[in-house]
Amino acid sequence: MISVGIDISKGKSTVCILKPYGEIVCSPFEVQHTDKELNSLHDLLSKIDGEIRIVMEATGIYHLPILSYLQDKEYFVSVINPYVMKKFSKDNNIRGAKTDRLDSIMIANYGIEKWFKLQKYEGDEATYAELKLLGRRYRYYMELHVKALQELTHILDYTMPGIKKVFNSWNEANGKDKLSDFVETFWHFDLITSIGKEKFVEEYLNWAKEKKYHQSKSKAEEVFDLATNGIPTLSSGTPSTKMLVEEAVKVLRTIDSSLYSILSRMQELAKSLPEYSTVRSMGGVGEVLAPKLIAEIGDVRKFHSAKALIAWAGIDPPPYESGQFIGSNRRITKKGSSTLRKVGYEVMRVLKSHSEPDDAAVYNYILKKEAEGKCKKQAKIAGLNKFLRIYYARVSEVYKAI
Repeated sequence: MISVGIDISKGKSTVCILKPYGEIVCSPFEVQHTDKELNSLHDLLSKIDGEIRIVMEATGIYHLPILSYLQDKEYFVSVINPYVMKKFSKDNNIRGAKTDRLDSIMIANYGIEKWFKLQKYEGDEATYAELKLLGRRYRYYMELHVKALQELTHILDYTMPGIKKVFNSWNEANGKDKLSDFVETFWHFDLITSIGKEKFVEEYLNWAKEKKYHQSKSKAEEVFDLATNGIPTLSSGTPSTKMLVEEAVKVLRTIDSSLYSILSRMQELAKSLPEYSTVRSMGGVGEVLAPKLIAEIGDVRKFHSAKALIAWAGIDPPPYESGQFIGSNRRITKKGSSTLRKVGYEVMRVLKSHSEPDDAAVYNYILKKEAEGKCKKQAKIAGLNKFLRIYYARVSEVYKAI
């Protein structure tokens, strides 16, 4: 029984090798994440007699190089949730000291104490791993999209105040941005009012036809009325005005193009998975949300139960009992994937927006919770809890049938 505890850092790790009862086989030492040094670690482990189990924390992407290497060498590797390890450390570290050396010893001790409960890291299949990476990058670019849209809106407040309320900004499903397309052509109210209402309506309809938008005469008239009554604070005669609008549009379009490319790839990967059609058929899950949901949950077989999936999402209310008192009004833990909670909440929002969804179990449950006095947000979180239970059951059935 040999426990190898590895404390991961960026580009290097601290390794400690223990036997039961705290017997040190190798005192903590550093290993760089290079082929040469990892080969030296492999040579050292191969000379040790006894069953070897390697334990490490999940640390974003920093543990992936050494994890991949050790898996290729067919070692038993267990990747532990950092929160679990932190709790173990708190319970066993009396003095509260923390160094990489002490952490590696603590992780090795965890391996000894939990030896028979350690789960071998099977690793995400390539598709799940790629989906997860794409999902995280999508989230990053979405933050940039929000900032770029705010900047464009800020400039338009000078040249076309109120125009953003007339046009949708961006459609995730097809990657089109009506607001950007419009202000690229008509970047100032003066351009609209100077040609007159009849001429503008004609040009708007031609523009809509060229860009493949709905040709609405009433929309054109609404925009002209807005331009007539609006008060721009930047002159259209200033060369900088057009440049600022065009640059803001250019930045937003570049980011939106990246988002659309990433989402398209996510959809392509998700459709190759056996559970895609099952997930896609669930209420509130469309072509945009399905790959996001699968990317964050990953392979459902890594969860031992639906409760584990709910805990992973961080929407499980912790139990609280003291003497005769049993707490019943508890907040969710939020100790899990914040991205999964956001995607799941968006699914609930979409589901609730359809008055008669085909898959009505979760929808009716949300209505039930609202009728019980829960606020709309709490009811949706309760609905997400039920949704994830159904998700686990249905997807598990898919894999059992394979």
